[in-house]
Amino acid sequence: MPNDVIDLVKRFNEALNAGDVEGMMRWMTEDCIFENTYPPPDGTRFQGQAEVRGFWEDFFRGSSQAYIEIEEIFALGQRCVMRWSYHWVGADGASGHIRGVDLYTIENGLIAEKLSYVKG
Repeated sequence: MPNDVIDLVKRFNEALNAGDVEGMMRWMTEDCIFENTYPPPDGTRFQGQAEVRGFWEDFFRGSSQAYIEIEEIFALGQRCVMRWSYHWVGADGASGHIRGVDLYTIENGLIAEKLSYVKG
């Protein structure tokens, strides 16, 4: 079972790195929850396919060169933890990165919850 959970999260991340919102949403439940890292300290909570999709569409309009590098990933039952580095290139051409962790909850083979936390 953990390998299925890890494979699911990796497929979601591949779609994210491709900027493929449709592909990302395919791997999420209808009532999915996504908690973004901004603004600190608590971030913003998006719930349901429409809200989560809207967040990602806005995100990719402003971050066309976004890339999440998986540093470590593991699962226990229907939970998955992914430690990552987020890399980007800004409008001025300057690159940057931050590091963080996502906590995933899986239900019926889909991502029901993605909670994101960042260092800094």
